[in-house]
Formats: sequence, structure tokens, C-alpha cells
Amino acid sequence: MRLHTGLSAAERDERAAELPARVGLSGDHLLRRAAGGNSAAPCPGHRPSWAMTWTLSSSLDELHSEAGDFLAAHPAENTVLLTVVDRLAVAGSGRPAERAPRFGWWRPEPGAPVAGVFLQTPPLPIRFGLTPPEAGAELAELLRVQGVELGGAGGGRAPVEAFGAAWCRGGRAASRVQVEERLYRLGELTGPSPAPSGRARRATVRDRELLVDWYAAFAAEVRSPHPADYAAMVDRRIAEGGLWLWEDGGRPVSFAGVSPVLAGMSRIGPVFTPPGLRGRGYASGLVAAGSAYARTAGAEQVLLYTDLSNPTSNSIYRKLGYRPVEDCLVLEFV
Repeated sequence: MRLHTGLSAAERDERAAELPARVGLSGDHLLRRAAGGNSAAPCPGHRPSWAMTWTLSSSLDELHSEAGDFLAAHPAENTVLLTVVDRLAVAGSGRPAERAPRFGWWRPEPGAPVAGVFLQTPPLPIRFGLTPPEAGAELAELLRVQGVELGGAGGGRAPVEAFGAAWCRGGRAASRVQVEERLYRLGELTGPSPAPSGRARRATVRDRELLVDWYAAFAAEVRSPHPADYAAMVDRRIAEGGLWLWEDGGRPVSFAGVSPVLAGMSRIGPVFTPPGLRGRGYASGLVAAGSAYARTAGAEQVLLYTDLSNPTSNSIYRKLGYRPVEDCLVLEFV
């Protein structure tokens, strides 16, 4: 059995880097650009709804300053953003200008607290954190004015659907559902019954070749549309102690990732068992062991994503004590 995380943007973007200078634009800057560089807004008295609510930037420092508290206050809904931001900070500068990360935060009115956030590491889709649907629609309008090209959008269902409808309005594009997922949070951990044969252990460099192959097999199975450096992912996650194996009879039979604790949150995933070894409870035992480890490491919230098209995995993880937080969606624009 495998758990389709789908939101592997958190892993694919982990080697992306922040540009040190701010190149994003606020709504007022966009209005001046739309007016051909004039200092006045193009239509006084008819300011678009996004003109004072979204701020865009490529500065990681500015994101931390303006929206860091908001990200940390909602670690479940912002789990992917927290992971990607951490990876960008670790990677440092050096990302080409044409692939500079794009960050944005939304306020319902000037001076109000941040109430929505997104990021993008081109050419990957944008990713929403906790964001109201009206902000998603406003962002689509803003990015259209900026001339941004997008391949898709992901995150909570409500803002993604609102963004997609606004982005495709007037036949400018079409969208199709790429992934439908459910975000779960661990309540009271209950081990699988009956317990699977074997035990969990942390992966080491001796497991590298196997894990690279399993990462690639997982990506192929979930039809990940974006290539990734699986060897680099495995190397990093082994170094930080974030990959775990289930062994039966001294042989690895399943693997799972456990992310570092950020803002009191850790996320399980990906989870993969080769097809010929499924149906024996290995993934359940490994997720339970990884979840217990995450809590020992200080995680107040342990999260995971499941593919809504896989009722078996959704049922299994509920039995372990995971409870739904929100449904999520990834749209592809064509």
C-alpha cells in the first residue's frame, strides 16, 4: 500500500533558493505598471479589489517579517509552505532570476493582520496556505495583470477552486483536476491491530540505493508530472534522520518520510510499499512508528495527506488516530 502525498512540491522545491533582493510588486506597484509606468493609478476611484490586499515579493526575509507569524499560527493548513520555506532558507541564494520564488500575503484591508498566503517556486504550480476563497480569486486577477504564466495551483479546496475559476474566466485557460487529497492530523495514536511482522528502523546511507529506487517508483505510481533529483532528496533526508524503513525478517519492505519539526508540526510522507509486499500491514506499522517518533521529537501536530481516490489508505490512517483537517486540490491549467 502507498500513501499518495501528492504535495511533493515540498520535496521538489527543497533545493530552490531565495533571491536576496525583492522583485515582487505590491498592488500599488502593479497599478503603476499597468498604467505604463505612470505614478497615478489607471482608473482613479475604480481600484481593483486586489490593489491593497495582496503583496508579492521574492524576499524570504520579507515573507518571514510580514507573514511568518501567520504561517506558524496555522501549521496544519500551512504545512507545505512551512516545509518549502525552510528548504529555501537552507539552500541559500543562487536560484536563477527567471526562477525566483514568488511569495504573497493577503490582508482583508490595509493595516489588517495577514489572513492568507501563497508561494511558488517556478515552474511548479502556486501553493496556497490558509487563505479565504475571495483572496484566491483576487490573486488570479493580480497575477493576470502582472503577466505571470502558471501551470497550476494547489492547496485547500476553497481558495484553489476560486483561483481556478478566476484564472480561467472568459476562456483564457482551462483547468483539470490533477490531485484530490485530504489533510489529516493525528489525534490519539493507536497502533495497527493486528501488528505487522517486523520492526521500524531509521534509514542509513547503506539504504541509499534502495531508497532512490523506491522514491522513483513512488513518483511513477502517483504520476508525478515534475522531474526531481531523487538521489539528492534521499541524501538530504537520510542526513537529517527523516527516512524510516520497516523491516521484516531483516529485509526492508516499506519506507516513510518524517519531516523535521517546524512550528510544532511534522508531516509523514511519502509512504511506499512495493506492490508485491502490500496487504501485510507494513505501511500501517511504519506510519504508526513514524508518528510516535515525530511526537517524541517535539511535534504537537503530526500530519499526513492521503489520496481521496484511495479509500483503503484513508480508512487505515483513521484507524491509527488521524482525523480530517481539510480537503485539498491541485489544478492543472491547460
